[in-house]
Amino acid sequence: MEAFLVSTGIVTLAEMGDKTQLLALILAVRFRKPWPIVLGILVATLANHALAGAVGTWVTTVLGPDVLRWVLGASFIAMAVWMLIPDKMDDEGETGQPPRLGVFGTTLVAFFLAEMGDKTQIATVMLAAQYHAYVWVVAGTTLGMMLANAPVVWLGERMTRRVPIRLVHLISAGIFAVLGGLTLLGWG
Repeated sequence: MEAFLVSTGIVTLAEMGDKTQLLALILAVRFRKPWPIVLGILVATLANHALAGAVGTWVTTVLGPDVLRWVLGASFIAMAVWMLIPDKMDDEGETGQPPRLGVFGTTLVAFFLAEMGDKTQIATVMLAAQYHAYVWVVAGTTLGMMLANAPVVWLGERMTRRVPIRLVHLISAGIFAVLGGLTLLGWG
């Protein structure tokens, strides 16, 4: 249960102001069809985080416990630093044409690709390696993504104006730094 709760909390915080949250806002404003967008986010996140969790689980079979502890500790600290760098969404050309894959398909592909190498995907790898609880980590990180992105789809810009993104990034950076320090000290 700890793996689930920590994974949910970390990813929810890490996702605030992330490029995929900005992507959710762009899709919501462009298509104005929240259900297929939210479903696309869910399926893309499950697929992406299942893959990331599998990589995290595999890493534990390749690295010894001492090396794994140092790699994970350093990775959590690196993630803390990365959290302090705000994400920006690249402007893509707007063609005005309806999406070829439909709203669900467009969201699915866009979210899956946007998550590749993203903070939350890397966090999922690290958490799966840390907790040895693949299902709970993937379930928690997926729930965290949904908690951060689904409200953006429905509430859109109103929500992003009220949430102090910088404060959320500082808190999540602090959590990652504490996890990194505790891991390096051999706690947990």
